[in-house]
Amino acid sequence: MTGPTAAPSTAPTTAPPALPTLTRRDDTDLPARLARSAAATRGAVPGVDDVHAWLAERREATRFAVDRIPFADLDGWSFDAGSGNLGHRSGRFFTVEGLRVGVGDPQTAAWGQPIIKQPEIGILGILAKEIDGVLHFLMQAKMEPGNPNLLQLSPTVQATRSNYTQVHRGSAVRYLEYFTRPERGRMLSDVLQSEHGSWFYRKRNRNMIVEVGGDVPPHEDFRWLTLGQLAELLRHDNLVNMDARSVLASLPGDGTSRALESDTDLLSWIAAMRSWNIVRTGLVPLATVPGWERGGTSIDHHTGRYFRVVAVSVEAGNREVSAWTQPLFEPCGEGVVAFLTRDIEGVPHVLVNARLEPGFLDTVELGPTVQFTPHNYAHLPAAEHPPFADLVRSPDPSRVLYSALHSEEGGRFLNAVSRYMMIEVDEGQVPLDPPPGYRWVSHAQLAELARHGHYVNVHARTLLTCFTVLSARGRLTRA
Repeated sequence: MTGPTAAPSTAPTTAPPALPTLTRRDDTDLPARLARSAAATRGAVPGVDDVHAWLAERREATRFAVDRIPFADLDGWSFDAGSGNLGHRSGRFFTVEGLRVGVGDPQTAAWGQPIIKQPEIGILGILAKEIDGVLHFLMQAKMEPGNPNLLQLSPTVQATRSNYTQVHRGSAVRYLEYFTRPERGRMLSDVLQSEHGSWFYRKRNRNMIVEVGGDVPPHEDFRWLTLGQLAELLRHDNLVNMDARSVLASLPGDGTSRALESDTDLLSWIAAMRSWNIVRTGLVPLATVPGWERGGTSIDHHTGRYFRVVAVSVEAGNREVSAWTQPLFEPCGEGVVAFLTRDIEGVPHVLVNARLEPGFLDTVELGPTVQFTPHNYAHLPAAEHPPFADLVRSPDPSRVLYSALHSEEGGRFLNAVSRYMMIEVDEGQVPLDPPPGYRWVSHAQLAELARHGHYVNVHARTLLTCFTVLSARGRLTRA
């Protein structure tokens, strides 16, 4: 005799956990999409002339003014009675302090200087979006007090932590949510990059490009531009700002796999340069830095060289705060920044310099072949000028592939303008085995390094952006 049949269980069952889904380590479609964008000179904005007209309209629509003032007229900024450091009463934004530098072991060079200490990590972010099948980038017409023409094209978001957390009690930063909430878009690049190691102490910003699919609320200070349009605009003086050039440098290169030396050998050389170059730095009270003199309107080096610290009052109707005062660093002369370039077996290479700057987090980063301010060397014999300076100060016009004036960070530097150039050379001018501290690096290798932090300095990133977008359009031709 059998027992009763058991009723089926009604207890809920738990589904097994979902297995992780693997994805590709790289975006194989992105280079082709970028190439289509670089080929497009007309997009959401019909043409480059329309961009110029829009920028002119924004200049007319908003009041902008920058005036030099005595330090005593700074509002909220003051010199500390003990250290002489210059800071804001909130304890935020940045401070101007002293830096002591020693190079070599045993020490072969030493100096002191003012330096900007800004430990906050800001956001430099560009929104990307496909419009009619072509990738566009949302650029902002942004006023910066140090820009020679005030208004330039900047990233969608360009803000320090103090600004976007509204320490200044101003209005909110537009489009910030796309960069603080990554789930709102698809990350195309995201990297912490250094800024000017000669003027900033270990300063970093988060460089981001985020692609969105839905509608983005329009605003009159912003325009969607293709890479092709940006390529044209990069040929104009003081138009695309430093932060935009830095962010765009994180886009992938052409993927060419051949180079004069392997990636492993290149990384080994960089590691060796960082190991051999001993740099000892330390923050000191600004009042104790030798050779620098503080007056009522500026802090200057006793020789009249290098740079000065000044104060300005600012009015800008389209900024989060419409009026303020602040210190700025002003260089003593126009800079020269250049890559020497040559094709090696059909592959474009540039000559990089393992550049030491006291404010770098990791001693050395790859810089341009030449990066200097001629005024600072005018008192020295030619033999003591930087290597290759003669090739870039008076180049053969037929060998100049690119030349334009670009300003540096307009939020901290006043009238900091450099002539950026790419100049073609041959074996007779620069051999394949260059002097110590220099290496021939392919464009693809440099682009890959720029997708990682602290390998490519901010000046080289500008030239890399120019190289990438202009060569993608076949426009890297003699100027």
